[in-house]
Amino acid sequence: MEINSASLFKCVNVLRNNDIIAYPTESVFGLGCNPHNKNAIMKLLNLKKRIQSKGLILVASHYNQVKSYISERDLSFQNKSILLKTYLVPITFLVPAKSCVPFWLTGKSKFLAIRISSHFFIKKLCNEFGTAIVSTSANYSGSKPCKTHAEVIKNFGKNIPIFHGKLGNSQNPSKIINLISGELIRDS
Repeated sequence: MEINSASLFKCVNVLRNNDIIAYPTESVFGLGCNPHNKNAIMKLLNLKKRIQSKGLILVASHYNQVKSYISERDLSFQNKSILLKTYLVPITFLVPAKSCVPFWLTGKSKFLAIRISSHFFIKKLCNEFGTAIVSTSANYSGSKPCKTHAEVIKNFGKNIPIFHGKLGNSQNPSKIINLISGELIRDS
């Protein structure tokens, strides 16, 4: 698959400078930022008009990029093996968060939403950035998510850098499953 290196490097620099980018996910365009920077997250929440208590999803290319957020002592061997599998459809897992994970990521929960993605463009972005990034759909809270570059620009203006790439084949956002209880929180 071809990658637009200029847009990748620009977006990675924007993430490192604690600002917001748009990028293709498995089903829609996402908005993302550095999960370690509270100001970037607050800017993202304000942009989306999203309440902080909902928490956010972190997307990564592999487990090691999210390991530092997860309370591994609360995971069984089976839980961890589920996280380490590769899935053809996007699945976001609610996992026990370490007590040091900030509220701006978990919201009012003791769990953190993570997705280890097999989507080519997410993997490239996270690998180049060096860690997981925040992943939330590119839309205003309660509105339809953007499915094209043009929709991202129409909704959020020309100032948000876009990582140019293709959406995945999923028609709906990821399933969300509580890893510990197995409860389906959101179906795709």
